[in-house]
Amino acid sequence: MCEPPTPLPVYNRPDRATFEQLIRPARHPAVLKGVVADWPAVHYGLTSDKALADYLLSHDSGAPAGVYVAPPQARGTFFYGFDTHVTNFSHGPATVAEVLERLLGEREKADPLAISLQSTPIVSQMPSFGAENRLDLLPDVAPRIWIGNAVVTRTHYDLNDNIACVVAGRRRFSLFPPEQLANLYPGPYERTIGGVPVSMVDIDRPDLSRYPRYAEAQAVRVDIELEAGDALYIPYGWWHQVRSLSPFNVLVNYWWDAAVAPDAAPTDAFLHALLAIRDLPEHERGVWRNLFAHYVFADNGDPVAHLTPRDKGLYGPLDAAMRRRLKRQLQKALEE
Repeated sequence: MCEPPTPLPVYNRPDRATFEQLIRPARHPAVLKGVVADWPAVHYGLTSDKALADYLLSHDSGAPAGVYVAPPQARGTFFYGFDTHVTNFSHGPATVAEVLERLLGEREKADPLAISLQSTPIVSQMPSFGAENRLDLLPDVAPRIWIGNAVVTRTHYDLNDNIACVVAGRRRFSLFPPEQLANLYPGPYERTIGGVPVSMVDIDRPDLSRYPRYAEAQAVRVDIELEAGDALYIPYGWWHQVRSLSPFNVLVNYWWDAAVAPDAAPTDAFLHALLAIRDLPEHERGVWRNLFAHYVFADNGDPVAHLTPRDKGLYGPLDAAMRRRLKRQLQKALEE
């Protein structure tokens, strides 16, 4: 039985100290109300779509970026087609000027194309924009910009922390905790929509005959609508769908990974486990399940508390030399 969802905490224009001391340690999504309300881009967006478009163009480097386009029958959703080997959209290069012109032209249409420039690094696309619109909570994190109309980014997770800042338009975020993985029926690892696996469930029109466990995820789903100037903190691994509600929308987001081991990606360990462990006999997988629980996740507390520091070896803290030696060992094993 799922516990009812916890309402999202709301912080009014939090400063960096509040974010570092209260918001991040809670590891729970939080609304950062008005945290970027003073950005020039937000001001231009509240003036008019055209004013914001002109402001964005004044900062644009002219370099091409990746844009997604889907036909009207996609209803703003970029997803798979009749199976997971095809998609319902096209993806290709376009300049920001071209994207903005198309977006402004689609606003009055009854059945517009779905258009979305996604996850474009600001430092290369419009560096002066980043200088004028800064998030003081994360001064050292490189931002990305998303520009589009009424589109849907289907339910997915990111292996990063994330702050999503609404610059123009309104957005509805639907959130699920990481433990809802099985109830969200993830799609393929290799053939993704935007680089990460997405839920196969249309959470706005769920087919419970096909995805019956989604009912458990729905019971803990949290929806929140944000307006220009607001932001949402999404912790590492939380599932989220993002629906843009206006004909012209701009979002800036900040992904970062506070990993203590930047030279060793957990994803690589996961893929290696698929290769080496998943297809073992059940009794052998049970042995490895216990080993991981004990030594990797420390489910029983410090697994080597009974050993002297000298004897802990790889089971204890890894210094730089030990990390290098372990990486060489793994590289050699994978090459054989």
